[in-house]
Amino acid sequence: MDNQQIPGGLLIAIEGIDGAGKTTLAHTLAQHLRAAGAQVVLGKEPTNGPWGTRLRATAATGRLSPEQEVEYLLHDRRQHVEEVITPALSRGEIVILDRYFPSMVAYQGAAGLPLDEMLQANDFAPRPNLLLLLDLQPEQGLERIRARGDKPNHFETAQNLERCRLIFQQLELPNKQIIDASRNEAEVLRDAHAAIAAALALRVGEAGAQLLQNVQGLEL
Repeated sequence: MDNQQIPGGLLIAIEGIDGAGKTTLAHTLAQHLRAAGAQVVLGKEPTNGPWGTRLRATAATGRLSPEQEVEYLLHDRRQHVEEVITPALSRGEIVILDRYFPSMVAYQGAAGLPLDEMLQANDFAPRPNLLLLLDLQPEQGLERIRARGDKPNHFETAQNLERCRLIFQQLELPNKQIIDASRNEAEVLRDAHAAIAAALALRVGEAGAQLLQNVQGLEL
């Protein structure tokens, strides 16, 4: 199927606490949208760039202060925006992000940093056309983390994840849609798919009408 462009591109961010299913959903959506004829860039934050790599290396030990984590995250995000996100959107592609600036606001906000200052520090980051918030009880998220064989890091305690969850819920950001992530993958995917079809309908002109029709016709 011919790749089809979207005027101005489409930026989708997938957010939520650890264990909510963000990575699984991001990869599944990318696969389905490519099958519908879209050009898709799949990204994650922190990235695999130098700043993101350094940040992840400290995640297990908690050696960085919240302020240092913010510094690393902002450097990483600026590079991501300049080198990947903005160019892809200018080419009319769909960008799917597994975490974006709301995660920094939630997690560093849970550590006590002011939410408004962190939002302001991310003014340079393009706002998503669709922000999918996968909402989940922290206990269920931790169960999923352990079930996949991972050991929770210093961020991943029930108390901290509950603080993050509340910030995610309270953040007033445009185009935010909350999805109940306690359900199975198929049900979450259906909700996400419907939200993307609605977001595409707002973005595409005549040139992108076929892509929208393809997405709406996908069998899930």
